[in-house]
Amino acid sequence: MDLVTLLPHVNASLNGLATLLLVVGFVLIKLGKVDAHKWTMLGCFGVSVVFLVCYLVYHALMEGHSKTFPDYPAAWIRYSYYIMLLSHVVLAAVVPFLAVITIYLGLKDRREAHRKIAKWTFPIWLYVSITGVLVYLCLYQFFPPEAAT
Repeated sequence: MDLVTLLPHVNASLNGLATLLLVVGFVLIKLGKVDAHKWTMLGCFGVSVVFLVCYLVYHALMEGHSKTFPDYPAAWIRYSYYIMLLSHVVLAAVVPFLAVITIYLGLKDRREAHRKIAKWTFPIWLYVSITGVLVYLCLYQFFPPEAAT
C-alpha cells in the first residue's frame, strides 16, 4: 500500500480523533475544567492541522484524479451525499478561521468573546469533523467502486 492509498484512511482517522477531542473539550468546559479544556482543544486544533496537511498532500499527489462518488447507488443516496459534501466543503473552509479566532480569544483570557464565538465554532467544527468521516465512509466503505460490477 503506497502513501496515496493510505492517506484517505489516515484523514478519516484524524477527523474521527478531532470529533472525539471536540466532544471531550466540550464536556470538560461544562465540568469547569478550564485547563484540561484548553489543552484538549489545542490538541484538537493540532490534529486538525495534521489532517489539513495530509489532505493537501493527498490531493497534490492525486494530480486531479480524486475519487468520485459512484453512479450505482439510488438517486436519493447520491443527492444526499452531494448535499452533505457541499455543506462539508463550504463549512470546512470557514473552520480554520473560526478556530484560530476562538483559540486566540481563549488564550488571551477574553472569556466572554471566546464563549460567544465558540457557540458558532464548536457546532460547525463538529459538523465538519463528523461529515468528513461520513464522506470517507461513503467513498471507501459503503459504496466502493468495485461494488458496481
